[in-house]
Amino acid sequence: MKILFAGGGTGGHILPIIAICREIRKIYPKPDLQFCYLGPRDDFDQILLSREGIKVKHVFSGKLRRYLTWKVFFQNPIDVLFKIPVGVVQAFFYIFFLAPDLIFSKGGFGSIQGVFAGWLLRIPVFLHESDISPGLANRFLTKFALEVFGSFPKTENFSQKKIIAVGNPVRREILEGSKKEAQRLLKLEQRKPVILVLGGSQGAQRVNDKILEILPELLKNFELIHQCGQKNFKEVEAESKVILPKELTSSYHLFPFLYEEELKQAYAASDFIVSRAGSGSIFEIAALGKPSILIPLPEAAQNHQVKNAYAYAKNKAAVVLEEANFTPHFFLEKLKYLLSQPEELEKMQKAAKEFSKPMAAKIIAGYLLEFLK
Repeated sequence: MKILFAGGGTGGHILPIIAICREIRKIYPKPDLQFCYLGPRDDFDQILLSREGIKVKHVFSGKLRRYLTWKVFFQNPIDVLFKIPVGVVQAFFYIFFLAPDLIFSKGGFGSIQGVFAGWLLRIPVFLHESDISPGLANRFLTKFALEVFGSFPKTENFSQKKIIAVGNPVRREILEGSKKEAQRLLKLEQRKPVILVLGGSQGAQRVNDKILEILPELLKNFELIHQCGQKNFKEVEAESKVILPKELTSSYHLFPFLYEEELKQAYAASDFIVSRAGSGSIFEIAALGKPSILIPLPEAAQNHQVKNAYAYAKNKAAVVLEEANFTPHFFLEKLKYLLSQPEELEKMQKAAKEFSKPMAAKIIAGYLLEFLK
């Protein structure tokens, strides 16, 4: 049995694929099971997928940029007229010789080549959409899919007859951390409320900057676990060393990226989470039942992070703080207020759990295996 996954662009496409693969293996633990992945070249994605025993094949990929700069004027024609067609040809021959039983696409610009080539070869295609507002790639690819799985109760621009709302696949392993193990692994003091700050797989420089502006004041009240992003780590580390007095350094735990073992312990230890509003982060936070402040990325395509955030916060599971209102001292006072209101936090935790869909990966895995019977 061979299943080909397609997607790529961010960690938000790769981590759900890993969650689904793990659930398929639990249901179907047989040696003839083979997972492959087709997408754009990304060293970070390759590391994550290879650890799961998923064979990785790279193809040329491109995207249509809808903002205007002089670079885009040259990049769009190259991507549309050269990279994407060449990628489709690469994908066609790879899929032809691999002969997968089905293709599961997680979306993103990296999925177009595999899905289109698979459709030409009459391979059954299934699609998952993470966000309320689908990207251009998924809006194009939905016509080639037998079924479309959605994360939110309603998805814009998709026929509700074709979409199955299951949630965003979450790795069940990240729900299994413990405060005791977190204290050992992350060297936490746990004498103050623990705040976890997540900037997505790429980090969030503007969030980092605002955190640094008030870092000493934050650490007087809270212990902070801060994922700042690989490319931002050295800069954030250097600045934090300059501005922090010695007595507060033990309350600040800076990481370029939290890998699974670190992330699950950070989740377990945290009393409150501050995050971007990617679908992956929202559904992990919900599954853990953690209160949160969401800071949507304003440049996200189709404004999907803003829409995701407000859909999640509709039942009071989180507070949405758009970047225009994300001033350091307002943020600090908001945190202080929320952490001083145990009844309010309890309501947020309950609402998060009600929204959560921790079995999404298992449901999708079961659906795919049932199709292959």
